[in-house]
Amino acid sequence: MKIDKSAKYCKTHEWVRVEGDLLVYGISDYAQDKIGEVVFVELPEEEEFAKGESFSVVESVKSANDLYIPVSGTVVEVNEALEDDPDLVNSDAFGEGWICKIKASNPSELDELLSAEDYEKMISELD
Repeated sequence: MKIDKSAKYCKTHEWVRVEGDLLVYGISDYAQDKIGEVVFVELPEEEEFAKGESFSVVESVKSANDLYIPVSGTVVEVNEALEDDPDLVNSDAFGEGWICKIKASNPSELDELLSAEDYEKMISELD
């Protein structure tokens, strides 16, 4: 299982990585492995969301899963490549499989997310 050491994690298996003044957002390698082959990603609208709101959906052959925004902010870019190739979430969860980029309105909310080490510990206790 891959863990991006530079990312912060949600207990709901999403990750964010700070890149400049934006947060790149996706689902973890653990999550994509558990849900199976991703067949559709409902990309979020480019608008403002409050922390914890459901703002996207990932559908796999097994299930449909709501995704929650980890910090308050505005979605400023979506990964349109996922419209034609949703499998990028499975093949490269921390790279080409990113879902959106967020401009955080309250960056201090990042402090509430799990470190890579804490997330790794959490998922090791799930298996």
